[in-house]
Amino acid sequence: MPGTDIAEAAAIVFGELPDLPHVPELPDRGVGADLLGRTAGMLVDIAVDVVPTAYRIAARPGRHHRRAVDLRRWDIDAVTEAAQHAGATPWAVKTQVAGPWTTAAGIELARGRRVLTDHGATHDVVESLLEGIAAHVAELSQRTGAGVVVQFDEPTLPDVLAGALPTPSGYGTVDAVPEPEARELLHHVISRTAEITGNPVVVHCCARRPPVALLRAAGAHAIALDATLLDGAPGSLLDELGETWDAGVQLGLGLIPAEPPAVWPDLSRVARPALDLVDRLGFNRSILAERALVTPTCGLAGATGGWLRRALALTRDLGRAFVEPPERW
Repeated sequence: MPGTDIAEAAAIVFGELPDLPHVPELPDRGVGADLLGRTAGMLVDIAVDVVPTAYRIAARPGRHHRRAVDLRRWDIDAVTEAAQHAGATPWAVKTQVAGPWTTAAGIELARGRRVLTDHGATHDVVESLLEGIAAHVAELSQRTGAGVVVQFDEPTLPDVLAGALPTPSGYGTVDAVPEPEARELLHHVISRTAEITGNPVVVHCCARRPPVALLRAAGAHAIALDATLLDGAPGSLLDELGETWDAGVQLGLGLIPAEPPAVWPDLSRVARPALDLVDRLGFNRSILAERALVTPTCGLAGATGGWLRRALALTRDLGRAFVEPPERW
């Protein structure tokens, strides 16, 4: 979300999305507030510092690591206060964490190589992260009185699979991670997180061609993607989406623009990619009420204050419209 006021952001979330509020991310606050920084601050017994190129594992916690930990504490304080002011306790609060492959790709070892280039280091970081998630979930649940849903953000996963990540020198690329290896690690993280929370686990990838089949095979209970990018998608991806719905997995359909459009859309306009997708796949449109979640296309950090509230309201209203469709779309 935009801005630097976590109390205001939390109040907006609990006001606009009372059924499933989330812990806001405010990357405008700088180091430690972005996706990787927030995730690094959850690591247990692994310290991370900041270098010009990335976050890097360090011998001991420095000021950047401590700042990430402090920001997370302030976030939980703000969410706790917002939950108390909301009056009603939601069934769950969602929290977002970088997925294992995005974490291993985005954090460097001491000598500058990406963590994912070292199998042992990848295992250590992932286990540390799972331990940190368990502590974070326990605190968030205790403070809010709600259950917790974890969403893993994997924006880097397609590049990990394609071998498209540059090496430190910039003259080469890191070897691609084979799909079976990527799937196995994701399955481990998803299943352990489901055990920790007792709730479904969401995996989000807003790439143009997200690896839907891999995420489904890894055990994701819901897969979130940018549905506005599916126009012209190859038949193979459409098949993967259809198989995902057939398997009972929820799809988080990114339909609400992340940044303010020139003309603010109405419900019919933002619903169109979802309706077109269902029609192309040959499902009854009732599946949108049964196995779809409405989301923004990606993060809202670039939204204006006015569009932020409008986008969240559209998200909520379109979800309700999927349950009780208007006479005309």
